[in-house]
Amino acid sequence: MANLEKRGSYTPRRARERRAYRLAVTGAGAGVVGVAGIVLAIAGVVGAWLPIIALIVAALCFTRAVGSR
Repeated sequence: MANLEKRGSYTPRRARERRAYRLAVTGAGAGVVGVAGIVLAIAGVVGAWLPIIALIVAALCFTRAVGSR
């Protein structure tokens, strides 16, 4: 018991939950903006660059929130 070592990259559960919640909210918002933007881009109201970037952000948030260990 004399040589106990601290955990290297330990993140408390509450911090992990908070990060996952923020990623979920951000990803959902970006997904909504992306889908609505694609519909508006098809209708010719806006350009397609914003929805594409929003969908990429949504995908990145999803992979960070669900990513493998």
